[in-house]
Amino acid sequence: MELLSVLVAAAGSWVFGAVWYMTLAEPWMEAAGIPRGADGKPQGNGSPLPFVLSAICMILVAGMMRHTFQMSGIDTVGKGLASGLGVGLFFIAPWIMINNAYGMKPFKLTIIDGGYAVIGCAIIGTILTLF
Repeated sequence: MELLSVLVAAAGSWVFGAVWYMTLAEPWMEAAGIPRGADGKPQGNGSPLPFVLSAICMILVAGMMRHTFQMSGIDTVGKGLASGLGVGLFFIAPWIMINNAYGMKPFKLTIIDGGYAVIGCAIIGTILTLF
């Protein structure tokens, strides 16, 4: 059941990320400086690697959050939601901000990527406490 909760939580956050970035594709590509072709789509070979890596990373995040939750006695939906929000807001989003600041990226990119981290971790935290 533990592995299943991690996989479901990771999948929930990953699917949310797909919706988040499809919805915010234009401002994200602009803020991230993604080069686009004449058709407006990102240039490149359309590699599936970023999608595979993001799925693996969501499993890692969900797995560590599950471990931390279990060690800390986080066992209700409310605690899972609050803890997930905390992980996203106070661990991951600041790290994104640091990377973007040094990379001289627009603050809009931090808001988009940080927003995904906060909501995605809240989703993971909530789902983990449902099992």
